[in-house]
Amino acid sequence: MDKNFLHRLYQSHQTCPTCPAPTEVSAFYVELLGALFADFAQLGSLSETEFEQYMERLEKELERILRHNPTKGTGNPAQLRDNFFKELPFICDKLEKDIAAMYEGDPAAKSRNEVVRTYPGFYAIAAYRIAHALHSLGVQGIPRIITEHAHSKTGIDIHPAAKIGDHFCIDHGTGVVIGETSVIGNHVKIYQGVTLGALSVNKEDAEKKRHPTLEDHVIVYAGATILGGETVIGRGSVVGGNVWLTSSIPANSKIYYQARMYNGNTNEIDLVIFKEGHQ
Repeated sequence: MDKNFLHRLYQSHQTCPTCPAPTEVSAFYVELLGALFADFAQLGSLSETEFEQYMERLEKELERILRHNPTKGTGNPAQLRDNFFKELPFICDKLEKDIAAMYEGDPAAKSRNEVVRTYPGFYAIAAYRIAHALHSLGVQGIPRIITEHAHSKTGIDIHPAAKIGDHFCIDHGTGVVIGETSVIGNHVKIYQGVTLGALSVNKEDAEKKRHPTLEDHVIVYAGATILGGETVIGRGSVVGGNVWLTSSIPANSKIYYQARMYNGNTNEIDLVIFKEGHQ
């Protein structure tokens, strides 16, 4: 192999001697998720003292990862670690509500432990909740690694900076994209192939709200695309499958494609968007 090329590779590693590898960050997320949910990892053989030691090890591992992270946020690694682990009870509570939303919203779900053990939506939302907590502390890089790990496992891409309320349900999930400045309310349900995206991909728009807002109790069916930072899907609305939206709809609307025959010719079918607002 070319020695100049090898030297260049070697030098790149010297300039980043302690950057945490994505595999280390992913392993931390998996172990933490297992500690939070017994159905995900069997730790019942540990004594209570051993379990406390297990959690202490996870705390030390997060501090090590943060210490080696090029962008540590606004506090020192020990402070960030403590602040994050103080948030764990709240994260766990939110995830319990998400589990309930997925169990209650899917007739195929036989139990809550099935949701934890097998549902890609739970895995991706859990990654988001943990990553979002770190992102809120000012940590960069690490949150994105966690959500991209879940993305690679589930096909669900949630940016850690998105704002998502309680009782969130992603059903099936493959192909879901939730962009950085998306805002999602409480009791929202999203099916596979849904995109909450931006109308513009210009770099100068990076600091603007580029992604839509979904208010409480919204349902978005498979394949729908909703774009734009000013687009608001009103409370209680239903967005049908494969709908493309770039403008807001009022509360309690239903918007979907409807086949329509016209000109008396039953062989001709037109696709129209039907919009029904609650007055």
